[in-house]
Amino acid sequence: MSNFFIFFCFIILALGNLAHVSSEDKLGIYELKKGDFSIKVTNFGARIVSVILPDKNGKLADVVLGYDTVKEYMNDTRHFGAIVGRVANRIDGAQFTLNGTHYKLDANGGSGAYTIHGGKNGFSQVIWKVKKHEKKGPSPFITLSYYSADGEEGFPGAVLVFVTYTLSEPYKLSVTMKAKALNKATPVNLAQHSYWNLGGHDSGDILSDELQIFASHITPVDKKLIPTGEIVSVKETPYDFLSPHVIKTPIKELPNGSKGYDINYVLNGYKSEMMKPVAVVYNKKSGRVMKLSSNAPGVQLYTGNNINNLKGKGGYIYQAYAALCLETQGFPDSVNHPNFPSQIVTPGNTYEHYMLHTFSTKKD
Repeated sequence: MSNFFIFFCFIILALGNLAHVSSEDKLGIYELKKGDFSIKVTNFGARIVSVILPDKNGKLADVVLGYDTVKEYMNDTRHFGAIVGRVANRIDGAQFTLNGTHYKLDANGGSGAYTIHGGKNGFSQVIWKVKKHEKKGPSPFITLSYYSADGEEGFPGAVLVFVTYTLSEPYKLSVTMKAKALNKATPVNLAQHSYWNLGGHDSGDILSDELQIFASHITPVDKKLIPTGEIVSVKETPYDFLSPHVIKTPIKELPNGSKGYDINYVLNGYKSEMMKPVAVVYNKKSGRVMKLSSNAPGVQLYTGNNINNLKGKGGYIYQAYAALCLETQGFPDSVNHPNFPSQIVTPGNTYEHYMLHTFSTKKD
């Protein structure tokens, strides 16, 4: 009888462990809430699916673009709210050479001309494990993890990735991204790809928002939006946001018929791995302000130029310029430009990328 009891207990424990593993992998939406400030995250792509904030009059609104269901995110091609990787942005020719070995990647962009955001699936179209979730309390947070196998999308080496979203006072959202190279040297460049509209996701375009970016230089690009390898000044160009001004004015002056911004800014002090100011966005109608800081060397400004008749939350139809992305990152195509900051992580070492969003309101 005692042997049967021991066997029965063993079976119960085993089933409990299986249930625990499956619960980590189960698709879901998880909330973090601190007073009238809340966000929701799905473990499909470790995505932020909502950020709800008060405006200058205390009225709440969701200030990121997205969809109503996880299923819709599974068909998403815009990377709404996702963690993108293993290498964010573009890699020219979908190839690079590292330590004498040539690697061919999934050429998912530009009709096979380059790799973008890590490949067809990357980190945005996969299920992450929920490691820990505290919905409320002094600092609500969620930590998710993903194991990227050796050879995934063509990249060398296995990588264990973690992302943590945390809320703190007053109206602060921090994002911590870490990736440990387990057995081979590999490039790592993660980015958080939320689309921000401080007026509310359904409030129209962001062209009248005021933007400041703490960057005196950009990495210019060719027609494929691949960096040329140069680092050039923004002075006397439509890329100059050193002083805050509305977005719509310089868009008309962009070269080569560009419909909007999709460019990497070289942050002032980019050689330092310390936290540094990145950008400030101000929506006058709502009074909402977002200040962003990061330890990354660059930030991609994207103004949603290619969004067209896209059905989003609540059936609202998103159009061009419905939001802006401020994706802190390493420089695009760094693996093919030795003069750019290296993104190579060697075995046993850990890539660390931090973002801090501080929200506030102001009245004119």
